[in-house]
Amino acid sequence: MEDYYEYRHTVGFEETNLVGNVYYVNYLRWQGRCREMFLYDKANDVLADLRSDLKLFTLKVDCEFFAEITAFDQLAIRMRLIELAQTQVEFSFDYVRLHPDGEVLVARGRQRVACMRGPNNRTSPARVPESLARALAPYRVRARAA
Repeated sequence: MEDYYEYRHTVGFEETNLVGNVYYVNYLRWQGRCREMFLYDKANDVLADLRSDLKLFTLKVDCEFFAEITAFDQLAIRMRLIELAQTQVEFSFDYVRLHPDGEVLVARGRQRVACMRGPNNRTSPARVPESLARALAPYRVRARAA
């Protein structure tokens, strides 16, 4: 089993700029989509909690770019768990261009999310749901041997 959750994406023309490469904001959209599909595939019961009063607030997001991608490139967005705290979760995302000749890491991002509960004008921090913590456990970044 891989130590990441993978979402696959084919780049469309609408995701490129006038020069023809992918507009940077799309990388952040793909992080969100990968996170959503993880919930759908691996933590479906959390979706019901989100329809109730659980909220996932994105606190911080970043992305570092290594190579350009263009329309019809095939991507794998690979999400890993960096940190699981009482009320927050931090993810990493590798953006990998898939090609018959091999894979190329084109970008790397991170995202920090807080769990909150309550009405929109009075939310407060909440523990990460146990079912979400269990679903994320196989995707934790492991320390590499030196």
